[in-house]
Parts: sequence; C-alpha cells; structure tokens
Amino acid sequence: MDHALIAQAAIAAAVAWGSGLRLYLVLFVLGMLGRFGGFELPDTLDWLNHPASLGLTGLLSVAEFFADKIPWLDSVWDALHSFLRIPAGAALAAVLFPELGGGGMTALVALLGGGVAASAQLTKTGSRAVINASPEPFTNIAASMGEEILLFAGLWTAFAHPQVFLVLLLIFVVLSAALAVFFVRAIRRMFAARKRSGRVNTP
Repeated sequence: MDHALIAQAAIAAAVAWGSGLRLYLVLFVLGMLGRFGGFELPDTLDWLNHPASLGLTGLLSVAEFFADKIPWLDSVWDALHSFLRIPAGAALAAVLFPELGGGGMTALVALLGGGVAASAQLTKTGSRAVINASPEPFTNIAASMGEEILLFAGLWTAFAHPQVFLVLLLIFVVLSAALAVFFVRAIRRMFAARKRSGRVNTP
C-alpha cells in the first residue's frame, strides 16, 4: 500500500479516535497545525485555523479539561457529548479523504470513523462510570489526565509513525470490545449491590 495513503488513513483514524475522547481538543489541535504547523487542511476544514475558531475550540477544550475531572459531572458531560463526538468522528474521517468525492467509499470511511470514535467514547464512558463509584476524586483526575496524555501520544504517533498507530488502534478497538463487556458486568454488579444494601437497611 502506498505510504502516503497509509499516512492519510492513520491521520483520519487518529482524528476520529481522538474525537471520541476530546472532540474540542482535536479540533483545536487541527486548527493549530493548519495555522502554524504546515499541515494542509481540506477546504471544508479551513475554518479551524481561523483565529475565532481557535479561540472557541480552545475555550471549549479548557472547559472540558476541568469538567472531565469532576466526578459525575464528567459522566454527564460524556453522555451529552456522545451525540456529538461519534458523528463528528465520522464526519472528520470522511472529510480528511476529500479525493473520494463522495459516494460509497466516503460513506464507508465515515462509517469506520464513527465506529472508531464510538469505541473510544464508550470505553471512556464505561470506565468513568466504574471509577465514579469510588468516593475519592483522585482516581478520576488520574484517569482524565491519562486520557489527555494518550490523546497527544496517539496523534503524534499517527503523524510520525502511521503504520504503528494503525496497529495500535486495531489493538485498542479489540480491547475496547472486551472492556465494554467488563464494564457492563461491573455496573450491573454495583447496582445489584446497592439494591441489596437498600433492602438490608430498610426497617
């Protein structure tokens, strides 16, 4: 496969995956790369490097940075943004392949991008639901900072080592599917334990 195509696929996949974790931060990074980093954005994303767009996405990134570190507020934030992150990941992946020109291949790329974004979003949401069962906030803060480090590491790897990123992304998607089963079972156990506790405490 052509190296340029692999690099393009890795960037599109990384942006879709990152959207499932921190959509606003991904948009801000793309805008900064387009304005200062020499990264050529497609025409449909040119607006991201405008100063007003950078200001807005930067402000939203800061708001998400703090909201994501407050127990339970992070889960509410994630739930509300699940309706935005997944379709945005699909759209961004498709837009980063402008030469497809629409049609079936564009739809396929969008579907794959949405799936990658969904795997990141669901893994994040499920892990936070389990972590928030703990009364102390430090695990939550550590998880949030870990996601931010993971995001920057993933984006850097996609640009610097696209083939490595695609392999790691495949592993991430497989692990996400396994973790989804684990999170569902863990959440069910927590609710069952609370119900039993409520029955015991009822006079």
